Amino acid sequence: MVTLSFQTICERILQTDFPEVDLVVGIGSGGLLPASIVAFHLKKDLSVMTINYRDENNTPRHDLPKVLSLPEQLLMDGKKILLVDDVSVTGKTLQAAIELLNGHDITTFTLKGKADLVLFPEIGDCVKWPWKG
Repeated sequence: MVTLSFQTICERILQTDFPEVDLVVGIGSGGLLPASIVAFHLKKDLSVMTINYRDENNTPRHDLPKVLSLPEQLLMDGKKILLVDDVSVTGKTLQAAIELLNGHDITTFTLKGKADLVLFPEIGDCVKWPWKG
């Protein structure tokens, strides 16, 4: 297991070349903290959509990700959105979010795994995130 410090994560975020976006959308719950940091860095508003797929042990609890909340502002088309999650293993959660955000220009961002932008592409192992104890 790889241990990453909060400072290491923030420094890497500051070095990332993000596209111009209108809004940062964090996927709850794992993407909330990374999305908050990125939204603050980009000086953009933050919105949160909650999608549940995996349990605390990273085991899928459903056949497909389930959307638990979708803010009304995301129902209007045409925004440039940075969609943020902590990890994307299979891509199912990001794909579910992208389907719901049809009509927007979406760039995906994760700390590790599969996305348009990946903060730690060199890490294949499990990560001990500083905010998860």
